[in-house]
Amino acid sequence: MKMTFRWYGEKDTIPLSYIRQIPGMSGVVTAVYDTPVGEVWEPEKIERLYSLCKENGLEFEVIESVPVHENIKLGAENRDKLIENYAKTLENLGKFGVKCVCYNFMPVFDWLRTDLHKQAPDGSNSLSYKHEQLMSLDVNDLHLPGWDESYKPEQLKGLLDSYKDITHEKLFENLVYFLKGIMPVCVKYGINMAIHPDDPPWDMFGLPRIITCEQSYEKLFTAVPEINNGITFCTGSLGACRDNDLVKMAEKYAKRIHFAHLRQIKYDGELDFTEAGHMTKTGSLDIYGIVKALVKGGFDGYVRPDHGRNIWGEDGKPGYGLYDRALGAAYLNGLFEAVENEYKEAKK
Repeated sequence: MKMTFRWYGEKDTIPLSYIRQIPGMSGVVTAVYDTPVGEVWEPEKIERLYSLCKENGLEFEVIESVPVHENIKLGAENRDKLIENYAKTLENLGKFGVKCVCYNFMPVFDWLRTDLHKQAPDGSNSLSYKHEQLMSLDVNDLHLPGWDESYKPEQLKGLLDSYKDITHEKLFENLVYFLKGIMPVCVKYGINMAIHPDDPPWDMFGLPRIITCEQSYEKLFTAVPEINNGITFCTGSLGACRDNDLVKMAEKYAKRIHFAHLRQIKYDGELDFTEAGHMTKTGSLDIYGIVKALVKGGFDGYVRPDHGRNIWGEDGKPGYGLYDRALGAAYLNGLFEAVENEYKEAKK
């Protein structure tokens, strides 16, 4: 296991010099953020990130993410060119030692929340989701926390209209087409693709979501069996659906989990949740049990503490402040150390 930390590049308020001080931190998870979706990432920009990480004693092995163009998801006429560009970006990343790329295949929206700063009794604040509140919004005049400037109303309407004939099966077919188009490059450069589950894992505004549960993974691995086709095991996203047995899934798919986003949520209702501190006792997910299952299953991928709270007066990027994620990394490192040592002793 390698512990990593999300870093938003040179404009991030958290410098690499701080990240390197977190005990047990091997590297950062980052991306080229100023290249339009669908275009090839230039080697010079990738090299810049690689050099900055190296100067700070941090590895540059995980990218989150190389966004997938909507026209690939839609299966539009120009998808082959867009997939070719994506493969070229992967090739450029592979030349700088990147081993894992996190991505998602969610139509239009990726993560959705209704509050970025829900106040907790202890004075911290975090992301939260209320399903009925979200569903009550006017999709023709949509304003979402952290998202509402992504598209102008007319652009959003046009994009939503373009998905009207895209069923769950068609979207899945387009995902498989995309993966088969990039697998040769992934195999050549040893890059593992790690698809992020839909967040939250159910349909939104009439749009299909297809990476939501154990059955999704079975279908995906059957369609594209290469080991390079794997998953990002995001406990908060999958855990939002109470039907998902995360401990079972962690052990079953441990060797297909190339990247693990380990975070905690607390259920507020059947579909409502608030993000909490990473410890098992602070929320509804068995983080200890998940780590134990990952180790038992032979997990050997990358981990990062996912969405943290804003604590100690920090007014950081929602979900991505320094302090609580650093605490999360320390907690997770402790869990992995204890569980791994336990298994070593058991084998003696």
